[in-house]
Amino acid sequence: MMNRCLVVDDSKVIRKVASRILEDLGFEIAEAEDGQKALDECGNSMPDVIILDWNMPVMNGLEFLIELRRSPGGDAPKVVFCTTENDIDHITKAIEAGANEYIMKPFDKEILEGKLTAVGAI
Repeated sequence: MMNRCLVVDDSKVIRKVASRILEDLGFEIAEAEDGQKALDECGNSMPDVIILDWNMPVMNGLEFLIELRRSPGGDAPKVVFCTTENDIDHITKAIEAGANEYIMKPFDKEILEGKLTAVGAI
């Protein structure tokens, strides 16, 4: 069965770049432009992996992650935060909220593949 990955970012460009890399790695892709849409998507079909932006309208990445981890089955997806916020405070908050990994923008295929391998998603 093909792994599903939900790419959550308010930037269409970032979603496209991530989706292309993930498709090359064999993932089936869903996209959401904010945390609320991502939660709705997870409610319909829980993904195996979530690539998650921090700064988004409506509901940010951290708020989404906290809600996700509280929801039924929400402990299952591997969550990789992908953001420009690289200070230790942000990273600590992300890990405490249940993120599995953390990568900086801009990222490339090697970085993303490395993190997904690290969390056992590929």
